[in-house]
Amino acid sequence: MTDRPTSPPGEDRKDAHLRICLEEAIERPGRGNGFDRYQFEADALPELDRAEIDLSTTVFGKRLAAPLMIGAMTGGTARAGELNRILARAAEATGIAMALGSQRKMLEFPEITRTFQVRDVAPNILLMGNVGAVQLNYGVTADDVRGLASRVGADLFAFHLNALQEAIQPEGDTNFKGLIGRLERVIPEVGVPVVLKEVGAGFSRKTLRKLRHLPFAGLEVAGVGGTSWSKIETYRTDSWIQQMTGARLGDFGVPTAESLGYAVEELPGKTLIASGGIRTGTEVAKAIALGAHLVASALPFLKAASEGGVDAVILTIRQFIDELRTICFVTGSPNLAALRGTLRQEPRP
Repeated sequence: MTDRPTSPPGEDRKDAHLRICLEEAIERPGRGNGFDRYQFEADALPELDRAEIDLSTTVFGKRLAAPLMIGAMTGGTARAGELNRILARAAEATGIAMALGSQRKMLEFPEITRTFQVRDVAPNILLMGNVGAVQLNYGVTADDVRGLASRVGADLFAFHLNALQEAIQPEGDTNFKGLIGRLERVIPEVGVPVVLKEVGAGFSRKTLRKLRHLPFAGLEVAGVGGTSWSKIETYRTDSWIQQMTGARLGDFGVPTAESLGYAVEELPGKTLIASGGIRTGTEVAKAIALGAHLVASALPFLKAASEGGVDAVILTIRQFIDELRTICFVTGSPNLAALRGTLRQEPRP
């Protein structure tokens, strides 16, 4: 057996991630996101005017036109910066939220900060910054994180937890020891509300019970069912061993709907963001009905931005919102709160 290189020599990691997401089959190979187990109870006589249905919501102190977020994806290169501005313009035009990709590179190369800065084109959106929690074990300080948030004008900031991805990534950082204590100390010093987020493997009850005492404001479940970062990293590593491990663990973790259910039960009072394979407005509606306050999706918007620019992203967002509105209409739900209790769970086969 021989190792085989998979990324072009010298390709930036951020650009490689974008290329692989757009060109390769990187969605979870087996298990779905879990929402197919739930069906809405239809109401053939909803007694509503569809045009009057209210999809607006206030999350982390900002009013949104709909409970939708463009999920964390990109930043750090010229191409990534271009895509961020496309996505931000679309979020501003439609009144939804946006998350930035990992800003770690800003600490190493301050000159690329501009690729994450979108406030000039999106002054009103709910914007979430982002860095890996494990970087607290590799020299990143509370001052660093506070600076990352302020330099992009973030309204909130996410520490992402990506143990599986780091294990497969060729240059992965895998010392996760002592992170709970470091997060406990750093979170109050960030200066904006903090979200803890997974990146596609979801949160188990075990994890939620370990972190629920921490002073964070929200959680993004990012469960199994969508993009597999384990699989993405198999396209980047030269190691046959890592390629095989990453492929075999491509669907490792907790499906999105299941992880969301755990979070609702284990983290009362926290703002919950559902993500992980969200591809339709119907899945947005199901996530809201199950207890999410906000729903994030990434790949559909990335593809739209790459293929058709701002107009294509706006069209995709509006389709999500139209589908969500229609689900509310045909379930007799005049607003998002009324969606609760309209789902029934199908028996397991």
